[in-house]
Amino acid sequence: MIEQDDFDINTRLHTIVRGEDEAAMVESVGLALVKLPDVLNRLKPDIMIVHGDRFDALALATSAALMNIRILHIEGGEVSGTIDDSIRHAITKLAHYHVCCTRSAEQHLISMCEDHDRILLAGCPSYDKLLSAKNKDYMSIIRMWLGSKEMVRVMRKKGIEHHPNFRAVKHVPFDQFIQLVAHAGCMIGNSSCGVREVGAFGTPVINLGTRQIGRETGENVLHVRDADTQDKILQALHLQFGKQYPCSKIYGDGNAVPRILKFLKSIDLQEPLQKKFCFPPVKENISQDIDHILETLSALAVDLGGTNLRVAIVSMKGEIVKKYTQFNPKTYEERINLILQMCVEAASEAVKLNCRILGVGISTGGRVNPREGIVLHSTKLIQEWNSVDLRTPLSDTLHLPVWVDNDGNCAALAERKFGQGKGLENFVTLITGTGIGGGIIHQHELIHGSSFCAAELGHLVVSLDGPDCSCGSHGCIEAYASGMALQREAKKLHDEDLLLVEGMSVPKDEAVGALHLIQAAKLGNVKAQSILRTAGTALGLGVVNILHTMNPSLVILSGVLASHYIHIVKDVIRQQALSSVQDVDVVVSDLVDPALLGAASMVLDYTTRRVY
Repeated sequence: MIEQDDFDINTRLHTIVRGEDEAAMVESVGLALVKLPDVLNRLKPDIMIVHGDRFDALALATSAALMNIRILHIEGGEVSGTIDDSIRHAITKLAHYHVCCTRSAEQHLISMCEDHDRILLAGCPSYDKLLSAKNKDYMSIIRMWLGSKEMVRVMRKKGIEHHPNFRAVKHVPFDQFIQLVAHAGCMIGNSSCGVREVGAFGTPVINLGTRQIGRETGENVLHVRDADTQDKILQALHLQFGKQYPCSKIYGDGNAVPRILKFLKSIDLQEPLQKKFCFPPVKENISQDIDHILETLSALAVDLGGTNLRVAIVSMKGEIVKKYTQFNPKTYEERINLILQMCVEAASEAVKLNCRILGVGISTGGRVNPREGIVLHSTKLIQEWNSVDLRTPLSDTLHLPVWVDNDGNCAALAERKFGQGKGLENFVTLITGTGIGGGIIHQHELIHGSSFCAAELGHLVVSLDGPDCSCGSHGCIEAYASGMALQREAKKLHDEDLLLVEGMSVPKDEAVGALHLIQAAKLGNVKAQSILRTAGTALGLGVVNILHTMNPSLVILSGVLASHYIHIVKDVIRQQALSSVQDVDVVVSDLVDPALLGAASMVLDYTTRRVY
């Protein structure tokens, strides 16, 4: 084909070693590396154009890079899902200039620290030919089909080549191949051509196996990952054969070649050859000295509560080295700015305290996507806090990795690393505070659930006609046993002059809250005692449901109200639980700041043991 296009051929190299295995590929690369230096010394090219991701292209790029020859790589930045990715990305790192086919490929190159000024988004050159194909005389060429040597060998072994509907060939000329795929009822195989070029015609494609699974495709491609399953392939053929899909221009608009030529002409051959990488900003490197060695490995922990915003420096042993507290602002803008300000201040202070910050962990109320670091939906206590990306602004500002999770999950993580859950395979933590939350550790791992809504234990319903809950339902544990619920009942008693007993007083400028109800109960207020008993019973019923559902080896009550509920909860378990779970221990947490410690544990576990 090169000869047919009248190229001047300066050199012919025979470098492909016979064989279909990995060793043959390695030998071919080695043979090319031996022969190429003499050729390149003689030709002295200004720019070497390297295409794609084949192993022979890697040999060419390696030789050119070591001989200080500029390299222009075409079709870099793409993802397929096999060894091709490693070869393609290796060529990218050797190349000085890049021509890519898709917007995603361009972003991948930028993410790989390639200079944006040396990247051209041109589209796929083959699309120039595909989209301008005019030949309609396709019937005369539908006697050939593209197959590898191994495919031909298998077809011959099974006698398929004698079937009138099959034809095995080693090569189809490009002009003919265009017409073949444009008018085919379906294309099946694992070639990149199926997921790239064929989309220009909207021809149905069945991609077998995982070789091209990472590539961008049009809607004409149907993947059959388990390619050894005949029934799946047959079903895919029934679904795809004969369909006509919209033509896809993901890989080009037919004008790639003019763009590439213009890009080539713009290259200044006098500019320094040394390749530059555009690395993202990182913290200044610290030299290896005694102060560095003696640093305390630590995490920045952030706790976003309904009232306060707290940031702490937490050591590997769970010691809170220093803590900062501010009122939690009511608006998103003020809140995110305060978080950044407090974290920057704490990170700066950490240097003075000889603490090396490994990352930032954030504990917040509401439903959280920990994979993306996004607060999906917040509680009513924290306003303007839905669909909030916490990871990006903190990571960009501090140049540190950032983890985010729900406060209940963080409490469970704190118990797993520093508390009474340490070493246990299965346990549950219940937080009793302003609201009721929790976290579940199962087989040593934190359970998030399919939509990050696992362990919303405060919203277990324990009564069909109970009081309204902040979630919109009624009869939830939180509607009985949370600090908000106790405050609601305390206000009712106070309004009826039934709260205060001898020895009690509430200043006029102080709001009545849960602690006043608890104090009244301790001083003998029968109605206050009844309310606390009902709240503890509701919590106890929730724990019984947890025991029957999860069957953990331990239940840990955490938070300011835990010690006031523990005895009532144990009584309810004795009365209501199945005998098989009545021996499960229920304890009060001995951790002072589980939310901060849990936030820190996300950082410390991952950066030191890689197990979060």
